[in-house]
Amino acid sequence: MPTFNDKLKAAKKHLARVDRTMARLIRDIGPCALRPFRRSPYESLTRAIAHQQLHGRAAETILGRFVALYPGQRFPEPHEVLATHFARLRAVGFSRNKVTAIRDIAAKARDGIVPTRAQARRLDDEELILRLVEIYGVGRWTVEMLLIFTLGRLDVLPVDDFGIQSGFKAAYQLRRRPTKADFQRVTDCWQPFRSVGSWYLWRHADGLKKR
Repeated sequence: MPTFNDKLKAAKKHLARVDRTMARLIRDIGPCALRPFRRSPYESLTRAIAHQQLHGRAAETILGRFVALYPGQRFPEPHEVLATHFARLRAVGFSRNKVTAIRDIAAKARDGIVPTRAQARRLDDEELILRLVEIYGVGRWTVEMLLIFTLGRLDVLPVDDFGIQSGFKAAYQLRRRPTKADFQRVTDCWQPFRSVGSWYLWRHADGLKKR
């Protein structure tokens, strides 16, 4: 059975073969360093909510205070979050909307709507998206990040992501913001490795910012 690294190598070969622009990005950037986190979907969604509209360091500080509410735990269980008073969760630095979202994630995890990693393996990408966007505060982009960076799904293209749009616009020399039709025209041939193509677009956008 191929390892995740084997799949990344296959993805790189495929993308370079079907798309000359992507072949150039791969040559310039090097091997794909995508490494999914070994976290539950419940934990990943909670962390994603904490990071919304905040600088990474600020979000991690608040998450550290949140986890500290539950001594001896690497990350609190859903039933523990639901047993914690709203005001106590607010006190670590979460906004009211974020507390509401985090409690809804915990409730949906308790009720089995947020799947475990094992359960998620039996659901395809669109099934997971449709299921999880019903959670307060969770949109399609958040679930797409979960699919790529937690579950290691290799054929996800988050077309609404600003970094993806910036990298695509620069790489394919567009004068305007790319449309979904632009993405479809160019990236259909990337399948089944659009997550890896997305990773290269993110790195390309990062390189442009540094320059």
